[in-house]
Amino acid sequence: MGLGGSGLSALTELARRGVPAVGIDETGVAAGAAGRNGGFLLAGLAAFHHEAVGRFGRDRAVACYRATEAALAEMAVETPDAVRRTGSLRIAADGAELEDCDRQASAMIADGLTVERYSGPEGEGLLVPDDATLQPAERCRELAQRCLEAGAQLFQGAHVREISPGRVTCDTGGVVCRSVLVCVDGRLEQVVPSLAGIVRSARLQMLATEPLGRVVAERPVYRRYGYDYFQQLPTGELLLGGGRDLGGEGEWTTEALPGPVVQSALDRLTDEIAGRSARVSHRWAGVVGFTASGLPVVRQVGEGVFAAGGYCGTGNVIGRIAGRALVELAFDGSSEAAALFDAPQAS
Repeated sequence: MGLGGSGLSALTELARRGVPAVGIDETGVAAGAAGRNGGFLLAGLAAFHHEAVGRFGRDRAVACYRATEAALAEMAVETPDAVRRTGSLRIAADGAELEDCDRQASAMIADGLTVERYSGPEGEGLLVPDDATLQPAERCRELAQRCLEAGAQLFQGAHVREISPGRVTCDTGGVVCRSVLVCVDGRLEQVVPSLAGIVRSARLQMLATEPLGRVVAERPVYRRYGYDYFQQLPTGELLLGGGRDLGGEGEWTTEALPGPVVQSALDRLTDEIAGRSARVSHRWAGVVGFTASGLPVVRQVGEGVFAAGGYCGTGNVIGRIAGRALVELAFDGSSEAAALFDAPQAS
């Protein structure tokens, strides 16, 4: 279930194993946040590395970082037309954040992870040279076509009414199967109600400008602790997102429509980066899942039912790992990746 990045990752792994599979989605390929995100491919967890070390311990934080580095590199090989190895910048909004950047750099260097201190036209902060950017919908469409060619059956417009052991019932029919893999990030707590206390959906908003005619960002930029982010396409358009913290409680929603408070904040950020002459061409939103721990859900949730989601806004890379991990759980009985990334469960 789910034809975004993690669902298509699972289907790709099933095809590699020669397992017959059916993929369904309520809307279509990459119709949710998988095709509506900022197109960042960043190694590591949602938390910056020094924070991840404090929360999860050095061994686990480093292992997660290394796993995402490997996944990112594999994605660049799988869909080279959809990925650009540009590196990424974390730019400090103030002196306090610059000190936090220094803590991040020190922790990464101590653990042998690649990072450089940076000062340039965007500001001061950090450069992670091995990160990348992604055309997310393009990648998903390419993976979906490969899955079809490998024999998978894909269906869109499948509104799920019930998930039970060995069966998924939709408004227009159903699927009988050995295992159900629920690869849904936003609204996961609605699809799997037992996760309601673990995953919470939120809206991430973005806008795009018309081509600027000049370069304002050579690399994708995270700013203000990642609450603001932007990249400029080779064709000149500026893609800019964030401001979720400024929207308050209203951003904890399953409604994938832009809201005025956050969009106004993005307009101001656009003016700051590109000037008042920049013209906005598109506005959109996507719904993603967050967990309190900052680790995703990658686990069995019922008899023959497995779920992945709650990527905390970093699903492009981690979703690829999680989708394959669900296949390992379902067919091998265990998964090192699931054990590494899965959020702590309540006792």
